Amino acid sequence: MFACMTASEMARQIRNKAVSPVEVVDDLLDRIGRHNHRLNAYLTVSDTEARQAAMDAELTLKRSSEVPPLLGVPFSIKDVHFTQGTRTTGGSLVFRDFVPREDCVVVERLRQAGAILAGKTNTPELALSSTTENLLGDDCRNPWDTSRTSGGSSGGAAAAQAAGLSPISIGSDRGGSIRIPAAFCGVYALKPTHGRIPITNAFAGPTFTHIGPLTRSVYDAAFLLEIMAGFDGRDPTSMRERPIRYTQVLDLGVKGLRVAWSPQLGNSIAGSEARLAAHSMAGILQESGCIVEEAGPDIGDLSWVFPVLMADQFVWSGHLLEEHADRLTPEVKGFLELAATIPAHVYARSLRSLEGFRMQMAGFFEEYDLLLSPSVPYEAFPLRQRPAAIDGQEIDPVRATSSFTFPFNLTGGPAANVPCGFSANGLPLGLQVGAAPGRDDLVLRASAVLEEALPWQAWLPSAFAG
Repeated sequence: MFACMTASEMARQIRNKAVSPVEVVDDLLDRIGRHNHRLNAYLTVSDTEARQAAMDAELTLKRSSEVPPLLGVPFSIKDVHFTQGTRTTGGSLVFRDFVPREDCVVVERLRQAGAILAGKTNTPELALSSTTENLLGDDCRNPWDTSRTSGGSSGGAAAAQAAGLSPISIGSDRGGSIRIPAAFCGVYALKPTHGRIPITNAFAGPTFTHIGPLTRSVYDAAFLLEIMAGFDGRDPTSMRERPIRYTQVLDLGVKGLRVAWSPQLGNSIAGSEARLAAHSMAGILQESGCIVEEAGPDIGDLSWVFPVLMADQFVWSGHLLEEHADRLTPEVKGFLELAATIPAHVYARSLRSLEGFRMQMAGFFEEYDLLLSPSVPYEAFPLRQRPAAIDGQEIDPVRATSSFTFPFNLTGGPAANVPCGFSANGLPLGLQVGAAPGRDDLVLRASAVLEEALPWQAWLPSAFAG
């Protein structure tokens, strides 16, 4: 009944008493019960809590003339973020039974806005993969073809959003973990400027991690950003800058913006379908008044940054090697073991390179307002079968998936995945729209123009239409 309804429309109908919170939550839980076994999008479904919260919202609606902006609207959150009273596994056997005593700041703010927790979405162990597999159960699958990956590490969030199992999905992104699964699953997703949304209380290091929404509309993403953004003193990376009303910039258009279109970033390459679909969206912006040029920063190979990434991970999860090595996936165990061996001078050199990269990218964004590229190099691939080549050219099977998204985690700038059509196999493709740190408004404005030209709100895989 509500599978393709945007969260903002759902909130409006609840406020107007056209539908009830109980009706909305019951419908969603029924859909999850019927469909989640095919996707494994949720690791935990908060059915009892959600039904009680829906009844409480119903009473609030009857007793008060002024209600919170998301009253009665269900949301899901990636299972690396703490939820008071609801288990938070981090996608790991180590934390399979961990029940936090407090919420992460994002859940705090969504609950204060009246939203109702529906459940925790699937993630690879400690969010350390661009696909979503772990030792807790089946792989997370793509709603458009359940033999294929949903991407990662916010794979459950994207799959739930695409299949109509979550009006609001919240994910996290350290190398593309929001944008990659959104591209594979055909939904909109925004990775805001680093620190715009605090990351307090989560299985994630704050150095490169962003929190952001996966939604059915650009308006929903802007609306959620207004609710979730803002300083939190518990997060040392949290921005003190006061968030603007992002929903009010969506109608400003893009006339006069300087836009760079890049079919590759550094050593990344994209297959012909992904490249052509993304390029067609650059044409839409040009027709809408942008000045579009084919250009891109000369960033080369980014492997120099891995000592910083690995050391950052080891700071908050390295203890697992001593305490729970036998319960970690081989990939995470190997990652942490390697991280433990990084010499100080290698780490320091990596930091200097990161500073130089950020200066280079800042210079690029003095010349251009936006940078467009494919979000991912290809369509969603079969489960556990990463491509080793693109159009006959050999690639690194692990790094290729995040090769377009990763640079924006290093700059800290905002970037979105915009659905831009389908491959010949009927699988979604995505355009990445990125900007300089702080210019979330430009990314949202361009996304709104593209959404108007190619509406994707009603996209729903046929297997999940009922």
